Amino acid sequence: MDAERGAGRPRPRVRTLLWRTAAAAVALLLVAALAFTWWACSPYRAEPAPLRAAEELSGVAVERLADAVVITPTAGNSDTGVVFYPGARVEPDAYVAAWAPITAATGVTVVLPELRLNLAVLDVNRADSAVTAAPEVATWYVGGHSLGGAMAASYLGGGSPGVDAAGLVLWGSYATEGAHLAGRTDLRVLSVGGGRDGLSTPEKVTANRANLPPGAETATIAGMNHAQFGAYGPQARDNTADISTALAHERLAEVTGDFLAAG
Repeated sequence: MDAERGAGRPRPRVRTLLWRTAAAAVALLLVAALAFTWWACSPYRAEPAPLRAAEELSGVAVERLADAVVITPTAGNSDTGVVFYPGARVEPDAYVAAWAPITAATGVTVVLPELRLNLAVLDVNRADSAVTAAPEVATWYVGGHSLGGAMAASYLGGGSPGVDAAGLVLWGSYATEGAHLAGRTDLRVLSVGGGRDGLSTPEKVTANRANLPPGAETATIAGMNHAQFGAYGPQARDNTADISTALAHERLAEVTGDFLAAG
């Protein structure tokens, strides 16, 4: 009888082994979670010189809120705005140097929101609250760089985005098939790629072009790499640029400014 009762129970040595295995698995998960959090919370930082030059640019004001950086024109109110999602592990300040000249030229307000763990994939609906940073804006565009752009596309293609956006602005990015934008005729879209982009390569951008509305405007800036859509220094797995960041931003401002002004 006693032998039968004990037959289904693990032996003490087996139980100890099972507990140790479970403890080791939990420890590994904790280490992985801590490593991921450290990685996500160590973003690419804005380069000081381009950021300072953008902040001193005539015609624009750069304001830092608790959860966003806002670029506004100093000459009158702006009725058009862009919520722009940063790329993965890139801080919002890193895009001030690229966007400030566009604001100076077009009068567009730009909101660069902070994202949960610096990853747009964890904060896809961030535009819903980001627009409150500029209540005077009547017409909104949503966009982003790299992963930020892909998530902006998914946001606009989702079931019920909180922002009734006029368009989408993609820098060094592309929409996936799951964004469901291909059939949209009500959305203006600009997709700007870099000829030397090592992450959102020209080949990837071209391969995903069919995921955008048929009337989408596209442009490729020759010699520009992935990191030059912002100003945060070299990025892992990127190609070496053939043009300076200043020239890349000049050409980017021309293309993006023309698109926004035409809206």
